[in-house]
Amino acid sequence: MQDVLKVGIAGLGTVGASVVRLIAKRDNRLAEAAGRPIRVTAVSARSRRKDRGIDLSGARWVDDPVSLAADPEIDVFVELMGGAEDPAKAAVETALGHGKAVVTANKALLAAHGPALAKKAEAKGVALNFEAAVAGGIPVIKTLRESLLGNTIERVYGILNGTCNYILTRMAEEGIAFEECLKDAQRLGYAEADPTFDVDGFDTAHKLSLLTSLAFGTLVDTKGISIEGIRSIKPVDLRMAEELGYRVKLLGVAQRTADGVEQRVHPTFIPKDEAIAQVNGVLNAVAIDADAVDLTLVGPGAGGDATASAVIADIVDVARGHRTAPFIRPVSALTKPSRAPMTRHEGGYYIRLEVVDKPGTAARIASRMAQNNISLESIVQRRAGPVRGGTDPAAAAAPAPVVLITYATTEAAVRRALKAMDTDGILLGAPQVIRIERN
Repeated sequence: MQDVLKVGIAGLGTVGASVVRLIAKRDNRLAEAAGRPIRVTAVSARSRRKDRGIDLSGARWVDDPVSLAADPEIDVFVELMGGAEDPAKAAVETALGHGKAVVTANKALLAAHGPALAKKAEAKGVALNFEAAVAGGIPVIKTLRESLLGNTIERVYGILNGTCNYILTRMAEEGIAFEECLKDAQRLGYAEADPTFDVDGFDTAHKLSLLTSLAFGTLVDTKGISIEGIRSIKPVDLRMAEELGYRVKLLGVAQRTADGVEQRVHPTFIPKDEAIAQVNGVLNAVAIDADAVDLTLVGPGAGGDATASAVIADIVDVARGHRTAPFIRPVSALTKPSRAPMTRHEGGYYIRLEVVDKPGTAARIASRMAQNNISLESIVQRRAGPVRGGTDPAAAAAPAPVVLITYATTEAAVRRALKAMDTDGILLGAPQVIRIERN
């Protein structure tokens, strides 16, 4: 058996503590799988005094994570501090510069600096592994890097944020408003005190940018993602979705189009019979549509043990000497993404309108849709009904909302039709527009 693989871990929060505990617990099994023992020999975190419920007696304490990254007594540097900039960035750069393999769960760092870090790893001939950065315990990075190399991928999409999925699931099942559900999520630890990064879609966008690069061979392009969060979703939208045969999920979607790669994050209507529509609570799911196979992977997208599982799998790959280019292709082979503008997006739409109650309104709606070559699959009018928690303007407004389901059309056509209706003076408030995603 080879020499011990000596691991240094920077960051001992929920995930870091779980990594230490699981490596110690599965010592013999990991050694058999890796062909060599794996030991955590050095750690770094903000506080030495905090009780993390783990045994650190066998590890040296290093106050500065950058110093740990340069430590000649470790073989692999595990970055679990988080954040797109220093100290995480400086520590990872230092480890790579010293020829050490790096394992990280830091999607923000990779979304901002992934290609540059990958280039450093390639130059030194070391691994930069980041399975835990996307979808927690779901092995989607390894699937894209290794298992689907014989495929041409057309679309990758998924539920990539457990906080949003939990909130939308609770809202749908219990008929409660976003505000109340968010408070519950914060109380239970599923949402941060400042939930902006999650509920406004930025966390999903960071993860999507990495999946896009892996799937399509492009440079990471977070700025090219169209992003919408879930704050605008009302209980009436979820009830209408159920009635019409859909569920609402916050999806990150990347797909090939004639205009380039389309990247978008937004609430989405998904037919109830599709597997990803049935993924509820804090679970994540990633679906991959390729020419040879279609896959849907489901599992815990966060949490100490789930994320630690992915981190440890990356460490075992390092111990085995298994290394591939971080983004499958060398950085020099990654192409600048050709962004497909959202105005050219094609698909079905759910449109909820609050309209004035006067003769000719329905005719005007139909006319504006027809003028923009938008065909309607259905038109529904229902009273919104009561809502628990928070306020729902759609429930209080009179008359009842008008709901339109369109056949496939373009984003630009929908926006033109709605702008014309607003000019006509028949709309009360902003329309709710939710895209429909079908296989």
